[in-house]
Amino acid sequence: MTEDERARARAERAVAALRSLAAARPGEVTLHDGLPDTEPDGWPVPVPEAVRTVLRETAGMTVGGEPYRFGPGPGPARSRGLWEPGRFSAGEGTLHVGVGEDGADPTDWGPVVSLLRRTDAQELVVEAPTFTHWLLDVAALLADGPATLDARPRPAVSVPAVPSVAVAEGDDAELAALAGRGHALTDLVDLRALPRYPCAVRWEPYYSLGGATADTGASETVLRLAGGGRALLVHSDVSGDFLDRPVTRHRVPDDAPRRAVAELRALAAELPDRVRLEPGCSDSAMDTWPVPVPEDVRTVVREIGGVLVEGAPPLRLLPGVPEHRVAPEAHRMMGGDGAYWPLALARQGRHGALVQVRLDAATGAWGYVVSVPVGPRELREEPAATVLAESLPHLLLTVARYAREAAAGGDFARAVRQATRCFSPNTGEPWTRPAPLDEFAGSDDPLLAALAELPAGTHAADLRDAPFPSDVCFHRAEEWDDRPLARLLFPGAGRVAAAIPAD
Repeated sequence: MTEDERARARAERAVAALRSLAAARPGEVTLHDGLPDTEPDGWPVPVPEAVRTVLRETAGMTVGGEPYRFGPGPGPARSRGLWEPGRFSAGEGTLHVGVGEDGADPTDWGPVVSLLRRTDAQELVVEAPTFTHWLLDVAALLADGPATLDARPRPAVSVPAVPSVAVAEGDDAELAALAGRGHALTDLVDLRALPRYPCAVRWEPYYSLGGATADTGASETVLRLAGGGRALLVHSDVSGDFLDRPVTRHRVPDDAPRRAVAELRALAAELPDRVRLEPGCSDSAMDTWPVPVPEDVRTVVREIGGVLVEGAPPLRLLPGVPEHRVAPEAHRMMGGDGAYWPLALARQGRHGALVQVRLDAATGAWGYVVSVPVGPRELREEPAATVLAESLPHLLLTVARYAREAAAGGDFARAVRQATRCFSPNTGEPWTRPAPLDEFAGSDDPLLAALAELPAGTHAADLRDAPFPSDVCFHRAEEWDDRPLARLLFPGAGRVAAAIPAD
């Protein structure tokens, strides 16, 4: 028997079982009318013969008052390659079935995945390998129990969801191709050899629904199939909620300074109307700068003094740029002389922000790149920053990637403008949660332990756990209590951000 014949046989058994169930429990299980083949012919995904075998008899069912549709839903799907037949657990759970080219089996739809989303936890389960397997399981479940999908047995086995960045940079070439570049907020589930069904996924979202963000929170979990159903990508679409666990970031190459120079030069040669480079300066000139200049920065600045990409704020690496001067009060709140090196002024409407490299006065190290509002009142009343990169070379590599991706599309300037919106705080990036100092008390990490020396009321965030880009909105912390800012600090050359409130 071929795979197609087996799938059609499963479909016939599933239809028979559901019809028997509906006849035995008429008030609890109702089958919807079937569809002519002409209707699924117009659907935007392939409909295998096994699925059509079901659809000809029934286009869905209602179980305990909850409808389950076996076709496209009434609204736009957030999850690519998956349709949502219906919900369970009083609407907190959703079912998803793989359809189209990303389905695991050309003879059937599938897999079927459930996602239970509660405030305190989320549960992700691969319920069945195919749509018709799932229908048979549902028929067996309802035949022996109450008319609800909530009675499904808990999975006895589980597999991990792995950070997609780790997969993209790992040794499994097949999975790496499915992960693409990877994303700090996306995990990947290998569906190639699950031990059995149902199979739980050991996974947690990257956001928290319990961080006093009920007025702003709109975060979602988005599912996507990849590679013909070989993998399930689970993305935390963080919006208006705090991040809740560390992310896996892309590794910055050891030779990032050299790579940044080479890539920017290549872009300037290929796209002279879109990307322009300004000349750098000599080591003797850098020796006169008011701060020490480490070798990784010198490697860049010997060759490049500015990067002008159409659609992006101009990046100027040399000192003395007039637009980089900020009001004395803002300069003081940012840490004052020697605390940062300005790179660009980013604007969003009436608001401006200074993109800057944070410096460690004790060691002379140039560290993380952040963006801080330049308006004294805005910074004082709504203290925030956006963390953009681990270093100046990392930022330049990121901007080069933005330009390269924009060149592959249609509207270069618009694409770059959209990509660099994150150069301004509060433009929709995930929020890294600032915490009161007592949460860091007794830490074995010297950088975090040193926070105990800061004044009472200070809030801090460990940026080593944060994705790039992400916002650190101190004024949104539950215990900040709308106090005005006295000063922003970035210990460890930006690896930690801290806000000290005014007395």
